[in-house]
Amino acid sequence: MCALIERFLQFLLPSQCHCCERFLEEGQKGICPDCLSKIRWIEPPLCTLCGAPFLSGEIENHPCGACLTRGKYFTMARALGYYKGTLREAIHRWKYEEKSYLTLFFGEKLAVGFHRYWDPQSFDLLIPVPLHPKRLRERGFNQALLLVKELSQRTRIPYSKGLLRKRIPTPPQVNLSGGEREKGVRGSFHIQKDEEIKGKSILLVDDVYTTGATVNECSKVLLKAGAERVDVLTIAHAIKQL
Repeated sequence: MCALIERFLQFLLPSQCHCCERFLEEGQKGICPDCLSKIRWIEPPLCTLCGAPFLSGEIENHPCGACLTRGKYFTMARALGYYKGTLREAIHRWKYEEKSYLTLFFGEKLAVGFHRYWDPQSFDLLIPVPLHPKRLRERGFNQALLLVKELSQRTRIPYSKGLLRKRIPTPPQVNLSGGEREKGVRGSFHIQKDEEIKGKSILLVDDVYTTGATVNECSKVLLKAGAERVDVLTIAHAIKQL
């Protein structure tokens, strides 16, 4: 109900920037030009596996140290921007302040990022990283599922919201190291119907790639169920050096 009221007010009142909340000029929508200019989008050179950008622009794409140290089950992960500043604030508003109207903005950007790295013919299925039922009840929505629905509309790739499920709740991952995160999510996901996964090329979607532990565990489960390939797409990538 709150989301419906919010959308109705957005329709009646002058449009505001979803980040700084200043009023937008005619023809502008979503996020104002000033806030958009502050978002740092990810550009090559990148890690060929996790998509993390390298600080030096004078090198070729290659696997980063973290991916060489800890093997990845997914074939390739890519993110749109750095998880900092305006983009981080927008994601937090969307997830924790129920700013549901940001879904359209993120969906549009995600589709642009998708077409930069892949062709729609590359995948049979889009799958969101699932939330445990308890977390889903607390938040009221799964942000990854909202992204998948938007991306599916723009690419015509079908999606599934129930094949991959989280059966074990995990503690907050914010202050954990990569190794601790891997241990924390191990065994927490399962597949409902293996036969619907077998032989499929799958794009796994989430909002933020932090250490990659969650999407890597999901990829492991999907491959074990018979998926041919799993790639990953997120809005943002948390870069430790920054």
